[in-house]
Amino acid sequence: MNTKPSLQLKLSTGLTLTPQLQQSIRLLQLSTLELSQEIAQIVQENPLLEFDDGNDRDEFETGDFLDSFTSMLSSDSAASPDTPAMSENTDTLIDQLDEQMYGSQEPRFDMADDEEGDSDFSQLAAKPTSLREHLLQQISLSQLSERKKKIAGLLIDSLDEEGYLTQDLDELTHMLEAELGIGVEDWQAALEYVQQLDPPGVGARNLKECLTLQLHALPENTPFREEALELVSEHLESLAAKNFRQLKKVLDCDENCLQSIQQLITRLNPRPGASFNTSTARYITPDVIVAKLHNNWTVRLNPDSIPRIHINHLYARILKHHRDETTQPLMGQLKEARWLIRNVHQRLETILRVSQAIVNRQQAFLDHGEIAIRPLVMREIAETLGLHESTISRVTNQKFMRTPHGIFELKYFFGSHVSTESGETCSAIAIRGLIKQLIQNEDQRKPLNDGQISRILAQQGIVVARRTVAKYREFMHIPPTNLRKAL
Repeated sequence: MNTKPSLQLKLSTGLTLTPQLQQSIRLLQLSTLELSQEIAQIVQENPLLEFDDGNDRDEFETGDFLDSFTSMLSSDSAASPDTPAMSENTDTLIDQLDEQMYGSQEPRFDMADDEEGDSDFSQLAAKPTSLREHLLQQISLSQLSERKKKIAGLLIDSLDEEGYLTQDLDELTHMLEAELGIGVEDWQAALEYVQQLDPPGVGARNLKECLTLQLHALPENTPFREEALELVSEHLESLAAKNFRQLKKVLDCDENCLQSIQQLITRLNPRPGASFNTSTARYITPDVIVAKLHNNWTVRLNPDSIPRIHINHLYARILKHHRDETTQPLMGQLKEARWLIRNVHQRLETILRVSQAIVNRQQAFLDHGEIAIRPLVMREIAETLGLHESTISRVTNQKFMRTPHGIFELKYFFGSHVSTESGETCSAIAIRGLIKQLIQNEDQRKPLNDGQISRILAQQGIVVARRTVAKYREFMHIPPTNLRKAL
């Protein structure tokens, strides 16, 4: 049967991310340091952008600028349906922005640079590979599905600089299950995969698991491998206490055998991610600062975290009056520069809004510390601000808040919770704070064991199993009872 070729017209709806929106999403998830590096690279490539020399810094008011720029952007987005699209009305829009952006109140962002306004871009080119980049590169080369790669990537974002998983899988499930449909089984599968990546031991939740992963990675015929696995999994606390007599008894080995086992263990790396951290010290620049004003806790942007960039006046004014084919490339760069400033502003505004919403719900923490922190999920903040949970997740990752109790990552204030006898809920962070407080106040001659701590918490209406207390104690790197006992 012969079939004739034919043309068919099919209509469908879809969502396409514009380059501007893609840049906005990318900037939102960057840390302050990564944002500085990203902007430095863009300024190097775009002559329409330059760093502020700081001469007018005293005249720059962050709040006034944010208000005025927000108003300008809102008026653009609120244009009537009859207004031509941006691509069809470029000249008019550029004229309007020229008047608004190059008047007496020039908007500027502040980004710290050297005294002469120059940046050392050679340092950017020589940037070493981070642990996160090293792991993500391995994932990208794997045969996993895109969904599993995404879950593994989210898990990697929860690793600390030493390669340890700093968040409980139950907490990750509570934070992202509603948004992404990721259950605890998905997180467990992703963790098992990440723990197989290089360097060995990465993704461990405690020292015991870290050493065990590294021993499993050794060839099976490695001498004393099985004995070392037994020691690490069952008797690590005795090794730390140098109780060699007991170790020889439980392992049924002599002095030479025990020394060989100990040598094998000491060759392992208890900090598998440390080799990727080349800096001698890490200084965190908080994105926002919390202070009490008129008996209310309020949030403001940290001036040291605000980029100091603006559009080059000379080029912009030349382009305003001379538009022809020869200036088209520069016109494109001018639009890119304005989009960057707009997206940086939107990033700052979103961080500020999310931070204030968190502070509004964590008043007790600011007054009394971590034992008073309340349960909080990202969905609650998202619904309050009218944002998507994925936006809250990006904002809270690698963004820091300075409080009277120290500097905390924004995602620190989210976590799982435990039901109390009264029917209310208690944050897992608060429970960890209570455990830490009990241990700090214990009699060092008779330290509390995990079961006693569990019973004390139960008397306060917080029912937590002994193994959960042990898990929280290990998470805070607090040694067990026998190692806390004073001699």
